Amino acid sequence: MRNKVAKMLNELEQLHRVCFPNKPWSASDFADLKKSGCDIIASQNGFVVWRVVADEAEIITIGVHPDARRGGIAAAMLVLAENDAKKRGATKMFLEVAESNRPARALYEHNGYVQVGIRPKYYDGIDAVLMEKNL
Repeated sequence: MRNKVAKMLNELEQLHRVCFPNKPWSASDFADLKKSGCDIIASQNGFVVWRVVADEAEIITIGVHPDARRGGIAAAMLVLAENDAKKRGATKMFLEVAESNRPARALYEHNGYVQVGIRPKYYDGIDAVLMEKNL
């Protein structure tokens, strides 16, 4: 079992590196997220990390391999996380996204998220847009 988990975490690390080459996460970063109570769903071409605390949930990150983008993977991952959060009693889902990340913002808006705030210069000088959705 331990080898299977290690293999999954290493695969997540590799996929994250392809999705986010400027800020890759390590296998131990994903292990730490899991230990902290986050949930992870991953496929060969995408992943989502989220957490539920009381009646609120938060998307930590969604990644899709560049060769598989615009095929519905991120939207499907988002729905899986939302459905799980709702089953566990969450009534709202939150996330933050770089203001400059237009494709991600469009994905979230298309799936019912609305802007509720800004975190100035949150991502290395780029503002983070805070978004939420009622579940």
